[in-house]
Amino acid sequence: MAVSYLSPVGMLGGGFTPEYFEKAVRERPLDFVAVDSGSTDGGANNLGEDKFFFSRAAVKRDLRLLLIETRRKDIPLLVGSCGGSGGNWNLNWVWEIVQEIAREEELSFRTALIPAEPDRETLAKKFEDGKITPLDPAPEITTDTLRDTHRIVAMMGPEPFQEAVTNGADVVLAGRASDAGLMAAIPLMKGIHPGLAWHAAKIVECGGAAVTQMIKPEGMLCTLEDDHFILEPVSPEQRVTPTSIASHALYETANPFAMPEPGGTINLENVVYEAETDRTVRVSGSEFVSTDKYTVKLEGAALVGYRAAVLGGITDPMILRNFDEWFEEAKQGAEYTMRRALGDETADQCTTTYRIYGKNAVLGEKETREFENTHELGVFMITYAPTQELANAAMATLSHTILHFAVPQWQGLVSNLAFPQAPHELELGPAYSFVLNHIVELDDPLEIYDIEYQEANHGHSRLIGSAHSQ
Repeated sequence: MAVSYLSPVGMLGGGFTPEYFEKAVRERPLDFVAVDSGSTDGGANNLGEDKFFFSRAAVKRDLRLLLIETRRKDIPLLVGSCGGSGGNWNLNWVWEIVQEIAREEELSFRTALIPAEPDRETLAKKFEDGKITPLDPAPEITTDTLRDTHRIVAMMGPEPFQEAVTNGADVVLAGRASDAGLMAAIPLMKGIHPGLAWHAAKIVECGGAAVTQMIKPEGMLCTLEDDHFILEPVSPEQRVTPTSIASHALYETANPFAMPEPGGTINLENVVYEAETDRTVRVSGSEFVSTDKYTVKLEGAALVGYRAAVLGGITDPMILRNFDEWFEEAKQGAEYTMRRALGDETADQCTTTYRIYGKNAVLGEKETREFENTHELGVFMITYAPTQELANAAMATLSHTILHFAVPQWQGLVSNLAFPQAPHELELGPAYSFVLNHIVELDDPLEIYDIEYQEANHGHSRLIGSAHSQ
């Protein structure tokens, strides 16, 4: 049997062309529409500070189009990693938007809400039983880490989505979820070959990102058959080729031939990519190797301090000719001045990092290319401290010292940094860090996920049941 679905955009709120999306939904025999809403690209602060990734207006705009068209065709709409990081706050934030749209558009449907923040004592017991394993790299953790970290989410696989759809959900809003698991859920339910279902999902979860040139965000159509799947861009202005689809295996993965997911690994060693038409591609040979243990990934955000920063540019040719030597002395001088101003005990609570744009800001110590920049360099300095006030104070002293640090070739007072804005100290607020990069073994794929069912009737919601994890 064939299964067809649409991913309208790589991330909810990213925007897509309504006409292309509406035409695809109305004219194609789709089994469902699914969209990812999450990313860790913004770091741990989105999870730690209960923030959304895109603006509320952008997310509501996309959701309105999705809800209207999927309800018109009476097909399921699945949303994974709601609100950016998939925490409980983010999930509820998206649910509030969905209820607003239901009221404004006079829509009625059954919604499943699947939180992804597991019970902390359950995690602590898993750790004590040796069922939490570090990935590479991962910090050391204890049971206190699992009990006390501000936010922890567990990246669910396809099974919670399958459970929700089986129980009649028209709209599924999930917390943190495997991007591919979101897309593979219904195809796997309908008996599609696991390798094809997972591989297609891994590509399509990014919307139309696997086209030859993604000039603007659009979607991707996927049709799965018994021994292959076909990918077609939603936009008639875009196309895919065997090269563009195959190259997507290099995106966000350490190994383009083996990609771990809950319950197993996608194996692409024997995949064949063929042009079906001048803008569609046929894929076959994908495999999925199941594992004995079912695991999901844990992400945890912990508050590590507060941040203040300064961005400045250097164009003085005398400094640039001997930059490394001068900057090391300038940093030492700035540290000395900061300690003299704040005292050693207070200064010990501060940590400052430096990135040199135009030299090695992206790769840092891993940069192997040697080159000279005699035009200009950008210096980005960030200080971390236990309080915002202390971070501000330390950065003010450090940046002021570097601004006026002596240049051997010049006499008198110098100003070394050009600031793009005033005041040049930037108060960046709380800093959260990922303190978990681990997997947890589950006795059952639904073990830590409770599903709540709500009836949305023209914006008025009513709890109609829940399924509790065992």
